[in-house]
Amino acid sequence: MKRLLLVGGGHSHVAVLRSLGEDPISGVEATLISPERFTPYSGMLPGLIAGHYAHRDCHIDLAALARFARCEHVEDAVTKLDLTRQVAVTTGGVERSWDVVSLDIGSTPDMAGVPGARERAIAVKPVHRLLAALDELVAGARRGVLRRLLFVGGGAASVEVLLALQYRLAKEGARDVKMLLATDADAPLPGHNARVRKIFVRVLADRGVRVHAQSRIVRVDQDAAVTDGGERIAFDSLVWATGAGAAAWPGESGLATDPDGFVLVDDTLQSISHHGVFAAGDIATQRGHPRPKSGVFAVRHGGPLARNLRSALAGERLERFAPQRDALGLISTGDRYAVMSRGRWALKGAWVWRWKDWIDRRFMRRYAF
Repeated sequence: MKRLLLVGGGHSHVAVLRSLGEDPISGVEATLISPERFTPYSGMLPGLIAGHYAHRDCHIDLAALARFARCEHVEDAVTKLDLTRQVAVTTGGVERSWDVVSLDIGSTPDMAGVPGARERAIAVKPVHRLLAALDELVAGARRGVLRRLLFVGGGAASVEVLLALQYRLAKEGARDVKMLLATDADAPLPGHNARVRKIFVRVLADRGVRVHAQSRIVRVDQDAAVTDGGERIAFDSLVWATGAGAAAWPGESGLATDPDGFVLVDDTLQSISHHGVFAAGDIATQRGHPRPKSGVFAVRHGGPLARNLRSALAGERLERFAPQRDALGLISTGDRYAVMSRGRWALKGAWVWRWKDWIDRRFMRRYAF
């Protein structure tokens, strides 16, 4: 009996589980280790924060999906890989062996090198902690104790969460919260084309959001974030949504990583340093094909990863996978309105949000077991 170990319940691994359920592999014992039973679909998170969706609309039940896949589900987190013995060690002290192992553990905002950030900021990941923290912020705003809310990071995740939370606060009657955004770029959405950036500069201005451009946060004090130019941006609460950071334990375990700590994989999504070890989603960097850490690319990893895990277990040749160069971005503005971004194109409107909603709900239906 061969052993397949899936570490993490990210977008790529849910596709693997669905594949195992639809086409079981004879003679293989599969185990999923994930710290949470429910895994969020990132595309619908802003809508959940704004109140357009309920929890069940945008969370995949990993326990139910694992049952469909005839896969054991362990609610725990891996903290170390023993690559010599081919054993994963969890926080609960449990050891799980493998013949083939795959990592899909996502990422967290990078706070390294910013004193005070970990102690005082709310990170946008992990999502279950973010949602609990945002509930507290809304409660504080309704009591009048939250007046200034600062978001650090100018990417799509930061802008979408900010606008979604502002929309929810308005619905809850807390319209007096001053929303602030700090980014080290010239304008929000630096990874998108000029048309998209122009749209969001206008949206943020129309919504009364004060943007601090070219303002890299280098320190977080008790009540202010300090920029590299010495400016102090006062806040009551702070949400951190900068670029992705990697968990330390894959590299500490001996896997080859890129300079930022993400697992280096080849075009088969297999570790460049260890055969039988795969990685996908945010935690992986595909050598020769660097891409943004985004749910769009994580979803695209799912199919090739599922096929290559099967091939690795059978001792067959692995297929190569080249990710798309440009991803379609559908960026919501808090209300039921969104902007489409791809290459040099930009389209906007309520119809874009409806299109996005249709795509997202279709994705979720694939994993409703």
